[in-house]
Amino acid sequence: MKKKVVVMLVASMIGAMCFAGCNGNTPETEVEVPEELNQEVLEDLTESTVEATEGSEEDDQAKADEVAELIDAIYVQTRTDETDAQCAAAKEAWDALTDAQKELVEGENADPDYFGRDTGDASKDDPLNADEIGEKEILVVSFGTSFNDSRAMDIKGIEDALKEAFPDWSVRRAFTAQIIINHVQARDGEKIDNIEQALERAVANGVKELVIQPTHLMHGAEYDEIMDAVAKYEDKIDSITVSEPLLGEVGADASVINDDKKAVAEAVVAAAVEDAGFESLEAAKEAGVAFVLMGHGTSHNAKVSYSQMQTQMDELGYDNVFIGTVEGEPEETACEEVIAAVSEAGYKTVVLRPLMVVAGDHANNDMAGEDEDSWLSMFNASGNFDEVQTQISGLGRIDDIQALYVEHAKAVIE
Repeated sequence: MKKKVVVMLVASMIGAMCFAGCNGNTPETEVEVPEELNQEVLEDLTESTVEATEGSEEDDQAKADEVAELIDAIYVQTRTDETDAQCAAAKEAWDALTDAQKELVEGENADPDYFGRDTGDASKDDPLNADEIGEKEILVVSFGTSFNDSRAMDIKGIEDALKEAFPDWSVRRAFTAQIIINHVQARDGEKIDNIEQALERAVANGVKELVIQPTHLMHGAEYDEIMDAVAKYEDKIDSITVSEPLLGEVGADASVINDDKKAVAEAVVAAAVEDAGFESLEAAKEAGVAFVLMGHGTSHNAKVSYSQMQTQMDELGYDNVFIGTVEGEPEETACEEVIAAVSEAGYKTVVLRPLMVVAGDHANNDMAGEDEDSWLSMFNASGNFDEVQTQISGLGRIDDIQALYVEHAKAVIE
C-alpha cells in the first residue's frame, strides 16, 4: 500500500513537470521526459521511501522495547534502593511514546495495559502512609490491586470500616505484593507501604500497641509472609498481635466449617442474588440460575478452605452455588470441573462472581475477560448454557464482610 501511494505521488510530480504541454494553454511548448527516466525516478523514490518507513518502524519498536524493559524491571517482588527511580523512569519513557508506539510495548510481563488501561480515579484512594500514628495502630495488610476503583471500594472500604469502629486507633495500610505497589506508584504516583516499610514506620512513630488485620481470605502463603515479617519486629514494639483472616481457622479437611465461613457464605450469596435481580436464592434456583464464585486457588495446604466453603454452601442449602478457583487447586475447583458440575445439575443460566476480597485483575481478566481462557469464554464455549453473566464486585465492598473484619480486630483488641 505504501509503495502504491508513493508511486501515485511521483506520477503526479512528473505530470506537473509537463503541465505546460498538457493543460492546453501553451501547446507550442512541449516537455518530453524519457520513459526510462520516469521509471528510474519512480524506483529511486519508492525505494528510499520504503527504507525510511522501515527505519521508522524499527525505531518505533526499539522505543517500545525500551519501555517494556523498564516495566519488566519493576515487575518484581523485591523492593530495592533503585525502585523509586525505576518507577519514575518507566513512566517518563511511556509518556514520551506516541500512541502507535505504546501499542508495540510487549515484554515478559509488560504490555500496553500496564500504563494504558483505565482502572478508575486513583485520587479516590488513600494510601494511609502518613506518620504521627500515635501509640495504637491497626495495620491493614492486603495483597493489593492496581485497579484503582476496586482498591477504593474494596480495600479502602474495609479500612474505613475499621477507622469508624476504632476511632482511638490509627489505621494504616500495607500491601504484600511489591509488584502491585510498584505498578500503582509508577502509573499513578501513589506510594503504598510494603509490610516491612509499614512496620518500620510504626517503630519510627513510637507505636506501642500494633494490631495487624489481614484482609486475606485464609491462612495461606500471604498470611505466612505476614507472620515472618512480624517475627523480626517483636522486640521493637511492645505488643504485636495478628488477627484472623476472613475465613478464620483452616481446619483439617473439607468437612470443617465455622462461623466465619458461614458469615462469608451468607454475605456474598445475598449480594450476588440482589445484584442478579432476584428476591431470593430460591427464586433464582427456580429460574434455572446458578451462581459460581471464583476464588484464586493455591498450592498451600490452606487450599482446603475452598472445599470447606463448598461444604458450607451445601450446609446452608445453597444447592445452586458452586465454588471454583483460577488456579484449579483444589482440583474440583478447576473451571472444567465446575462447568461439568453446573451442567450436570441442570442449570442453564450462570452468574460468575469473584470469591475475592478485591475485584481486580483476576475478576476483570481471568473471570470476565475476552480471552478464550477466561471463565466467561470457557463457560460460553462449553455450549451447555443459554446465558452466562458476570458480576465484577469484590467481597471488601459488602457491609457484612466489613463488619466481620471489624469483629476479628475487636476480638484481638479486647
